[in-house]
Amino acid sequence: MADTPKEGKLTRFLDFTQLIDLASECVGGKVLFATDDFFGPAENLIKSNSPSFKEHEYTEFGKWVDGWETRRKRIPGHDWCVIQLGIQGIIRGIDVDISYFSGNHAPRMSIQAANLSEEDTMSNIPPRGVRMGTAATPEEFEAVTELKSHSWDYLVPMSELKLGDPDSSHNYYFVNSQQRWTHIRLNIFPDGGVARLRVYGTGQRDWAALDSTEPVDLVAIAFGGVCVGFSNAHFGHPNNMIGVGEPKSIADGWETARRLDRPPVLEGTENGLLLVPGCEWAVFRLAHPGVITQIEIDTKYFKGNCPNSCKVDGCILTTLEEEDMIRHNWNLPAHKWKSLLPVTKLIPNQNHLLDSLTLELQDVITHARITIAPDGGVSRLRLKGFPSSICLLRPLREKPLLRFSLKAGFRANL
Repeated sequence: MADTPKEGKLTRFLDFTQLIDLASECVGGKVLFATDDFFGPAENLIKSNSPSFKEHEYTEFGKWVDGWETRRKRIPGHDWCVIQLGIQGIIRGIDVDISYFSGNHAPRMSIQAANLSEEDTMSNIPPRGVRMGTAATPEEFEAVTELKSHSWDYLVPMSELKLGDPDSSHNYYFVNSQQRWTHIRLNIFPDGGVARLRVYGTGQRDWAALDSTEPVDLVAIAFGGVCVGFSNAHFGHPNNMIGVGEPKSIADGWETARRLDRPPVLEGTENGLLLVPGCEWAVFRLAHPGVITQIEIDTKYFKGNCPNSCKVDGCILTTLEEEDMIRHNWNLPAHKWKSLLPVTKLIPNQNHLLDSLTLELQDVITHARITIAPDGGVSRLRLKGFPSSICLLRPLREKPLLRFSLKAGFRANL
């Protein structure tokens, strides 16, 4: 069940709104069913951009809306929709955004969720296509019944939705669940409009089913990687770097403001590195402790604002140590960091494939830090390697001796 809703409530010192939106269309989220799409289709709920308002625009069905809005109900029941998450994982918090729906917002809502296998979802729900001015057909109702969504677990019980500023009416709900979820059901009571639904959380992968012969991106947000600290994120959050798929634009990356401590006249070395005093950094908790063998740094779209150089370091931290570092803005002693990539010159708008300095396959890490100098943007960071077979996130006195083993023949490929 949901905890008491509190805007900006922290999850292990992290504001859950800084996590990935598991339901977003940009990570593969999909609306499977909605009872009604008269004024605005349910697909608007999972748009990646913020909702907007067009004062003088109308459709043949009524006022143009940037959200999901159902007709005023004149039959028994309430409206609801089912969304398949683009990233399956642990849900930390939910934002039900009713911006621009003054006078038409849904008065109440609840959230249910399920962890379904592919076999469970092999129902005959027909493709939705372009929806407006319609309600679900009897055939669609019959098909969605196979999911038994009415009996799914409640993450948020029936709760009142409150309007704030007309252009920024967010309703935040902390989710107290450690389970993995694949689908959610949004219920609105009885009808009305919702602009956006954000389902914030972390991905979760079945590591037991991993093909151990191939390196995997251990920091991928879809598998559970997450940014746990950064120095600056003026134009884009570091979580964008570990996002799904190829970067879509310059907005789909991490970009800092220009540092104000840059010298009036820049000087450099013979190998093209700038002599500057400052840098920016971001720290990530890996989706699984492991050994990093290859590093990918992509500066695509960053043509006039690429960093001059970067480096990557790793460390081993327990859960308690991580929380302490977050409180102290990652003031970790230098000797705790293990170099994975030395200071390396970066080229604008290019993907860099680099070998890690990890020579011993016992160099397991739990966290990684990328440092850029002096400032700028990076679109993607991939830390590819092999997960360890030992969970390291436990108190130090319980930590086992670190060992990492690969089958014979793997070393020759690294």
